[in-house]
Amino acid sequence: MTRLLCIFLLALFAATSVSAKDLIASVDRSTLSVSETVELSLESDDTTLFGKPDLKPLNELFDVLGTRQVNRLTTLNGEAKATTRWIVTLQPKTTGTVVIPSLSLEDMHSQPITLQVVEASKDANSSKMAPVFIDASLDKDSVYVQEQAVLTLRIYHSVSLYDDSSLTPLEIPDARVEPLEKPRTYEKLINGVRHGVIELRYAIYPQHSGALEIPSQAFSATAVAANDSDDYNPFGPRPGKVVRVRSPQIPLEVKAKPASYPADEPWLPAHKVTLTESWSPDPASAKVGDSLTRNMMLNVEGLSSAQLPPLATPDVKGLRRYPDQPTLSNQVTPQGITGSREEHEALVPNQQGKVELPAITLTWWNTLTDSLEQTSIPARTLDVAANPQLTEPQIPVEALPPTVIQGPAVWPWQLSTALLGLTTFIALGLWWRARRLPAVSKTAQTGPSPRTLLDELKRACQANEPNQTRQALDAWARQQPCTLAEMAARDVPLSAALDELNGALYSETGQQWQGEALWQAIRSLPALEAQQPATVEASALPPLYPR
Repeated sequence: MTRLLCIFLLALFAATSVSAKDLIASVDRSTLSVSETVELSLESDDTTLFGKPDLKPLNELFDVLGTRQVNRLTTLNGEAKATTRWIVTLQPKTTGTVVIPSLSLEDMHSQPITLQVVEASKDANSSKMAPVFIDASLDKDSVYVQEQAVLTLRIYHSVSLYDDSSLTPLEIPDARVEPLEKPRTYEKLINGVRHGVIELRYAIYPQHSGALEIPSQAFSATAVAANDSDDYNPFGPRPGKVVRVRSPQIPLEVKAKPASYPADEPWLPAHKVTLTESWSPDPASAKVGDSLTRNMMLNVEGLSSAQLPPLATPDVKGLRRYPDQPTLSNQVTPQGITGSREEHEALVPNQQGKVELPAITLTWWNTLTDSLEQTSIPARTLDVAANPQLTEPQIPVEALPPTVIQGPAVWPWQLSTALLGLTTFIALGLWWRARRLPAVSKTAQTGPSPRTLLDELKRACQANEPNQTRQALDAWARQQPCTLAEMAARDVPLSAALDELNGALYSETGQQWQGEALWQAIRSLPALEAQQPATVEASALPPLYPR
């Protein structure tokens, strides 16, 4: 059995090592025309490799136009990591679904990649094609207000260009524009002439309904002349001809929000909406006083994270909620932007029994089916158990020793009554004598005075330090006639301020807590108002400078 276990572990380690050293294959795009090129990247972090991948399996479906190798050394957490990448430029030979086969290098293999190759479009005026021209297109002709429209801008050039090219920024007064990823470059064969292509994409969100005009953009660059390579002066002006081209203007119809959409719901026009949740730890074993972390993730295809509304999470009886700051992120896909909003909150049960968490429902408009839809997190019931650490153990009656009741003697009670009467008479006499004596100053206290503790609490609140404020608050409360819980029960502002302080201590937003509200609530307590004049009247001397 031991030998078989060792063989299994060795085989598992070998399989893990091989999988960790596999070639990682990726392409810059998955849809292209038969006249365009695609870049295939093969990456490995094995520093013992020599040679290059075997590209012969590509010859059946692709023309291999070029190969280059890039070595990179990166440092992460103090550890150096070396990677080798091979970039292969391919042009498909056929249309339809074309699969880049698995490629091998020594004992490593890459995964196959599927491409969609479409027919090449027939360009107008191809017989007199300009050496540099620009084309613009939208993914749809009409959108709803605030719906995403993707603008694709392609700059074609059949001549070499210097690196001084420039493009005017896309600015639309009635829309919000966000660039998608970095410009991509590839090649395309048009009527037998190979053109370089610079592709840029933008996400456009119209803010008003009606007709919208996508403005023209100007591109300028210096074309390299064929006979200028020998006369090039790096310190002089750029040789060649300056080329300026403009993209066409594109109309876009913006539709208003449908009348059937609920007026009290935030407007969300999207392709797809998903809403999920996760818990840490498992809420099935929740106890009173435990801190449960609830993460809710909202993913919306077709909108950016800035357009996503906060999730409605109502207060639930039996739970204390401490929400944290949401996490927003965007992911660029071939269809545009997918926005994500992740909300975190700490839930602390404060009573035993079943706690009902209502369902969280989000209403949105499906732009693909042009219909109203809803996505929700289902309701959940928490069965909160008692926490033995928060309750005092009670001794059962059966475990207590039996008590023997005997008739008490009379003389102890008579003696205690006489002593009580005597002490009462002495106390009355001392009180009467104290009234006739002049007032004397109080002796100094051995510990900090209530005034000193109150000043320390004020400084901690004004410094916005939740931990120091909690320590100063406990020290001050110990010298008060009633407990902090009794004061909070009688004073609503103090109760709310204490909830904010506890929220800052439970969650990760302690750096953002403001202590001014707690100080104002402490300052306005009736007990403090009664103490303020006492400090002023501590001296019976007349003022030095009477008015």
